[in-house]
Amino acid sequence: MDRRYNTPMDRIVTRRGMGMILGSLGAASIHAQTGKPGTAIHQEVDFEAVPSRIYEVLMDAKQFSAFTKDTAEIQPQPGGAFKLFGGRIEGRNVELVRNQRIVQAWRPASWPPGVYSIVRFEMVAHGSGTRIVLDHAGFTEDKWEGLNEGWPARYWEPLRKYL
Repeated sequence: MDRRYNTPMDRIVTRRGMGMILGSLGAASIHAQTGKPGTAIHQEVDFEAVPSRIYEVLMDAKQFSAFTKDTAEIQPQPGGAFKLFGGRIEGRNVELVRNQRIVQAWRPASWPPGVYSIVRFEMVAHGSGTRIVLDHAGFTEDKWEGLNEGWPARYWEPLRKYL
């Protein structure tokens, strides 16, 4: 076991092939299970906020900018474009089901033109809060580690602090 995350209370469980990495994070739990490195990322993260609040923060440019401390442009409708983290991440909303699901064609701006991955945020009521089920697929194996570590560092931890 590799203990790379040392903040109190929560668990991160990441499967890389047969190995597991356990660690901890903030005020709710993260459970991450990934397919073969390079093919998919699956993370489940619990927050102490209702699904409508999570959806609102992820789809509102002003609130997204506030929690990431970076600029964001978001057109919050199906087909709408977005640029996040000062334009370092860009894409289009593929499917939006208010307070339940966000599916995006998502790419770092550094990727070759026309190359996108698919990111799916499913927001499920969990107790008095929300469990976000993230599935991210469609990237090359050399991108897996950075993307897998990026979700907690760039989304989950800052979002938890913001909420």
